[in-house]
Amino acid sequence: MKRLLLASALVLACCSSVYADDGLKAAVNGAQRTPDNVVRDVYRHPYETLSFFGIRPDMKVVEIAPGAGWYTEILAPYLRADGLMIATANDPNNANENVRKGYQRFKQRLDAKPAVFDKVVLGVFEPPSNIHYADKHSVDMVLTFRNVHNWIANENGSVKAAFQSAFDSLKTGGVFGVVEHRLPENMPQDDKASSGYVHESYVIQMAQSVGFKLAGKSEINANPKDHADHEGGVWALPPTFANKDSNKASYEAIGESDRMTLKFVKP
Repeated sequence: MKRLLLASALVLACCSSVYADDGLKAAVNGAQRTPDNVVRDVYRHPYETLSFFGIRPDMKVVEIAPGAGWYTEILAPYLRADGLMIATANDPNNANENVRKGYQRFKQRLDAKPAVFDKVVLGVFEPPSNIHYADKHSVDMVLTFRNVHNWIANENGSVKAAFQSAFDSLKTGGVFGVVEHRLPENMPQDDKASSGYVHESYVIQMAQSVGFKLAGKSEINANPKDHADHEGGVWALPPTFANKDSNKASYEAIGESDRMTLKFVKP
């Protein structure tokens, strides 16, 4: 048993090694980044996180559900010269006007800085059924940051569809990197992940169910001050402060959420 545990530890350790990347450092420290986003580096550790996933500047990389583009500001310039970035967005032809407006808002952010984002390709991601962002076996890396709880909340198979789309689009040996708010295993996770926190075991099981192998874990985005038991869930913490001034000082002292950082590989 001791030999088995040691072997497993060595596998995880070898797969989580990082290397110096001046281009990535330049993208993280670049003037293209929004000042409010830079302030959050202390909680999100973008250089260390992307290095752990093994990103390289010549890769074809997908960012699923980039939100307002926090990581897109780093990935786009980093991959611009020698790689390719695909960012998923809403369907611009969706029948729902609010969904179309969401697409337009994100596209306008990209169009506002062509020197940074002009080579970003937009794909469609509306799980579970409307997902079109890359051909099968065509990309080197798929990344998603703090999105799994949103897919669980949809209650329509979105989690499985999202993970399956990542698996299908990756080349053999490609990496699926996931960062998510972490729920302690001794606390219950409801069907909608209504607190915004998710069991690490759930994410691992879901990834394995579509064919991924766990290649490594990192605690770079861990926060031992966060016990995931806040009124209003993860959104009570910064930067959202969902409870407004109620207990705000205590939430500020905690900082942003405790997060799992998981690296999966397509065999």
